[in-house]
Amino acid sequence: MRKVVAVAVAAWVMNPIFAQAQEWQKVTMSQQLERNDQIRAQVEYRAGRVTVRSVDEGLLYRMNLRYDEDSFEPVADFSGDHLRLGVESLGRSMRLWNRQAGELELELARGIPMELDLEFGAVKADIDLGGLTLTDLDLSTGASESLITVSEPNPVPMGTASFEAGAAEFRLTQLGNLNAERIEVGAGVGSITLGFGGRWEQDASVSIDMGLGSLELRIPEGLGVRLRKDSFLTALDSEGLIKRGDVYESPDFEDADYRIDIDLDAAFGSVTVVWIDPSH
Repeated sequence: MRKVVAVAVAAWVMNPIFAQAQEWQKVTMSQQLERNDQIRAQVEYRAGRVTVRSVDEGLLYRMNLRYDEDSFEPVADFSGDHLRLGVESLGRSMRLWNRQAGELELELARGIPMELDLEFGAVKADIDLGGLTLTDLDLSTGASESLITVSEPNPVPMGTASFEAGAAEFRLTQLGNLNAERIEVGAGVGSITLGFGGRWEQDASVSIDMGLGSLELRIPEGLGVRLRKDSFLTALDSEGLIKRGDVYESPDFEDADYRIDIDLDAAFGSVTVVWIDPSH
């Protein structure tokens, strides 16, 4: 295991309702970048505010944590090609009434080929994957309010990018920048927005599995789209698409430089297609 540099500051928070003290710990951890080999990064955080960004300051990662010391302990392990970050439960009951006080701020190295697994619980997440070199992506959240964007193109092709959301307000933008062959989105209950802007480098298949809620597909003009919907209880506003048999297609699907095939399985709710300027 490699040496991790950490600085910790402790603070007390009092809950006025339960009159029970909690010890909230603040920790900063970082790891110097020693090599450029591919790594497998796993990040786990239960509840609170989460931000994820890239960093290019010669660091493998930098992590700022604020957590309930009575319920969790920080995790920062780097062994072989496996990096584990976040917090780990101590097996005690979690004080849910103060969960929003927790915070994870994480920066990951630019330019390092990475299989990235992000596992979050009840969080408010602001995640920008731009600048990372991703070969595989798996992101899951529980009851969350999440904005995930990819502000810069992924420099390497990715096989599968997978997203799972529970009861959520979930927004994904600039999905073209993922450079993914396949995009999978699973959602329970809530409002989902998928933005297919960004720089497309290859055709992609998109699988969307929804429970109850609303789905908005924001598609740049000029991107070829074929949509299959497997649900008769979900309303579809398909403006700009032409129905051909069991599928809906953009008028220029066959002539488009890049195409996405969307398979939609939804139980109840609404689906809206919105066409956007390719530069957005």
